[in-house]
Amino acid sequence: MKDKYVILEMPGLEDSLLGEGGPMAGPAFDETALPRIEVDEMPASRAAEMSRRRSTTAVAPVMPMKLIAPVAMADADPADNPGPTWGIQAVGADTSPFTGAGIVVAVLDTGIDPTHPAFAGVELVRRNFTGEGDDDIHGHGTHCAGTIFGRDVDGVRIGVARGVTKALIGKVLGEGGGGSDQIVQAINWAVQEGANVISMSLGIDFPGYVSKLEAKGVPIDLATSMALVGYRQNVNLFAAMASLVAAQGAFGKTALLIAAAGNESRRQVNPDFDIAVAPPGPGVGIVSAKLGGGLASMSGTSMAAPHVAGVAALWAEKLQEGGFLEARQLEGRLAGNASDSGMAADFDPYDVGAGMVLAPQD
Repeated sequence: MKDKYVILEMPGLEDSLLGEGGPMAGPAFDETALPRIEVDEMPASRAAEMSRRRSTTAVAPVMPMKLIAPVAMADADPADNPGPTWGIQAVGADTSPFTGAGIVVAVLDTGIDPTHPAFAGVELVRRNFTGEGDDDIHGHGTHCAGTIFGRDVDGVRIGVARGVTKALIGKVLGEGGGGSDQIVQAINWAVQEGANVISMSLGIDFPGYVSKLEAKGVPIDLATSMALVGYRQNVNLFAAMASLVAAQGAFGKTALLIAAAGNESRRQVNPDFDIAVAPPGPGVGIVSAKLGGGLASMSGTSMAAPHVAGVAALWAEKLQEGGFLEARQLEGRLAGNASDSGMAADFDPYDVGAGMVLAPQD
């Protein structure tokens, strides 16, 4: 049985199987080169063979990716939300002297509504990785982009880094979702285009992959086992991609990946119904740009991720001013300055990690 695979390779390495020609065979490895991504249909045996090539960093079956859909959505009246939103205040963006000026942000999501007033004056570099129209037809990508760099809407501040003047908008999710191949290709594109921060509010659709295998006639028990293998390979794929992106920082291509954690847990039903973070990685009542104009309120980790991305843009500006913008430094500032101050007394440390990210204040 053939399946579609995504192959992550580093150009400049000998394109032969391990053991042929020895470790010094082939041209010198170019560390400044971005990875090469190929997608092809092949049997599992061929994929295993490809994984043994010296140039191959990761091989994984293309798994369906889905929107980390908000758990609640509603229109928002500007009159009810004067001034900065609570999320802007919570991360300290309203008191930070930094705006994200000079920083390039990428949003890999459902696209964007380019006519929304929240994005006036922002250079939107768009690329569509789906088979449908270029614009956002869901509203999720528009909302997330608004939180990261949106301008004020009817007197309401929605954007954490509203000084960003260039944004890369990769439409990777359509009405039917997307695939892990599209996400990896979009990350590569964003890095090539100079993104400093890449925000993704999406996750692997494991049940969807099981159903896809079942539709091919694979029995449910085998489909589940095969999906688990594919899931692990995709986790490795994203980890490899993240490592390669981070390594580019040494060559002037600083990019930090930010991903939502997922909304799959159902602890409101049962405290034991707890699901771990969804690869490739909470916001409640977050007001931001609404598809078609105006404002909308959404809740979910999809709304938390763009707050982190926006704060990352503020820290990136601060580091760039000091002449040392590098991914590890940027990640260190984000995590090192996070705090659990102000959180509910009974919060679970497992849920909050380092705590709430905070914007630079000096």
